Amino acid sequence: MAAARLKTWLLSQQEPEPEGFYESEAEARPHQHVHKWYRVMCLTGVDYFSTLGYQPGIAALAAGAIAPFATLVLVLVTLFAALPMYRRVAEESPHGDGSLSMLERLLAYWPSKLLVLALLGFVATGFVITITLSSADATAHMVENPFLHDALQGREVIVTLALLLSLGAVFLKGFQDAIGIAVVLVVIYIGLSAVVVVDGLVEVVTHPDVFSDWRAAIRVEHDTTFAVIGAALIAFPSLALGLSGFETGVVVMPLVEGDPADTQEQPLGRIRNTKKLLAGAALIMSVMLLGSSLVTTLLIPADEFQEGGAANGRALAYLAHESFGEGLGTLYDASTILILWFAGASAMAGLLNIVPRYLPRYGMAPDWARLTRPLTVVFTVVAAVVTILFDADVDAQAGAYATGVLALMTSAAVAVTLTEWRRGRRGSAAFFGVVSLIFLYTITVTILDRPEGLLIALIFVVMIVVVSVYSRVTRSTELRVHEVVVDEGAQRVLDASIADPRPIRFIANKRQAGDTEEYDVKLADVSYDTHLGERDDRVFLEVAVTDASEFATRVEVSAVDVGSHRVLRATGSSVPNVIAAFLLHVRDLDTQVPHVYFDWSERSPGDNVLRFLLAGEGDIPPLTHEILRKAEPDEARRPQVHVGG
Repeated sequence: MAAARLKTWLLSQQEPEPEGFYESEAEARPHQHVHKWYRVMCLTGVDYFSTLGYQPGIAALAAGAIAPFATLVLVLVTLFAALPMYRRVAEESPHGDGSLSMLERLLAYWPSKLLVLALLGFVATGFVITITLSSADATAHMVENPFLHDALQGREVIVTLALLLSLGAVFLKGFQDAIGIAVVLVVIYIGLSAVVVVDGLVEVVTHPDVFSDWRAAIRVEHDTTFAVIGAALIAFPSLALGLSGFETGVVVMPLVEGDPADTQEQPLGRIRNTKKLLAGAALIMSVMLLGSSLVTTLLIPADEFQEGGAANGRALAYLAHESFGEGLGTLYDASTILILWFAGASAMAGLLNIVPRYLPRYGMAPDWARLTRPLTVVFTVVAAVVTILFDADVDAQAGAYATGVLALMTSAAVAVTLTEWRRGRRGSAAFFGVVSLIFLYTITVTILDRPEGLLIALIFVVMIVVVSVYSRVTRSTELRVHEVVVDEGAQRVLDASIADPRPIRFIANKRQAGDTEEYDVKLADVSYDTHLGERDDRVFLEVAVTDASEFATRVEVSAVDVGSHRVLRATGSSVPNVIAAFLLHVRDLDTQVPHVYFDWSERSPGDNVLRFLLAGEGDIPPLTHEILRKAEPDEARRPQVHVGG
């Protein structure tokens, strides 16, 4: 009984979260749940800005004394590559589809779907590792706090799992008022971080020996300016975590307030304000990244950044304690812990919305994948497993996080480049081609340096593909039709047949020449095999498959006369599903159920299965019957399927 109640609760339909990422505009209420761009920027910023908690430490480990120069390369890539690129993504996908939809539009049929599935694996990698890495870094800040150190040291995995479970509990209960909370957290965290950075800069300026010691350390490691530049470029891929906020920025576009004159087709005000969001976040982050990297590199001993060091994964917090004492240091720890934990919440919201956005549309997710609670349980369990495997280590997860982020940014760069090229904008395409090469270099270096990131991403890709294929196969005999639209000519044919007191009898035909002889021969064969009488009302029914990779489509029916034969021609993604949907449509117009007549297929069963799944054809008669059986349990109301010969 308890298990049944739990299952009912998990599978109960929930209202869409008003502040959730990726909210479908078709389901959202117009002119509601939109906010000023700077407020939405804070929602994306809990993920983007929270990387300040661990980014300076990662930069110091990757680049040593030249960490500020490597960070400068990151800032230049942010402002002059990523920002222009995602401004174009905002123009092309103003409804929150992100860069994935651009690639989806550039390809067609199964290649499009398979590419999106693969990229979803990298999306899942990025979001899941955001949750686990942020929680692990929040734990690091808790463990290193002097008031909690003795109680929590050695229990990092347990504390991180507790944070993950509390995050999952929030979503199981219902995640609301996200933007309001995000604004408060971002203002406090950025404000306190700015105080720490400014104090550190003052310390550097008032103590010239600190700067001199830094320059000496650089000369020891790199004897020329070109060596410094080269080392900074080489270290840059390790700092790619600082690019994590752009994809989220375009995905939350439906939450951005536009102009009263905005339309669904041209939300120009929303696009303009989203560009402000992206630019504002990039500028704030660039300033904070440079400042934090400079003061932490100059003021913190190098050994403190190493694993087990007091600044490992918490460089700014280390300075806060050193400069302002335990009181303000603990306040800074608290703000950092909260924003890191909330960064996991924003990532979870992204996962809970991106999966239903793509996979159900492809028929590649079970029915429960549309619901928040079951998905929350799945992603929480996955995050817990990842945390245990990485031992809640921030540095160990950095490669996987960077791989997921960079895969998305690389695909976005390629998508923008190809889009610009197709539209004849050769100069713009060349610029974004260079941007694509930058990200291709970055992700290649990252994968070679930290191959575990690619391994994790591929595991997610395989999991998504396996679940998706299984779901597509098991759901293939659903009706899979949004609506049936009959044009005037086809409606006249149906009206005339309905007026006859006898049932309508459709003869399924795969059109070849489409001439009178073809229909004469077909009619003679069907009449001989099934004893169809000459006085029965007989109409030919043909289906043209448009895109078999689409799961659910709209069926459009038109009519044509070929000699004395009346022919109805329908379009859709799968022949059996279209025929079944059309028969049910006709059944609802008439007092009697329609009948449909087929020939047996001469192909092997295995061949027919593959043709049905991949091309929307296959062994049509039994598949049509099965679809009708599932769609209409009442046999008396179910259209009848006949097979001859």
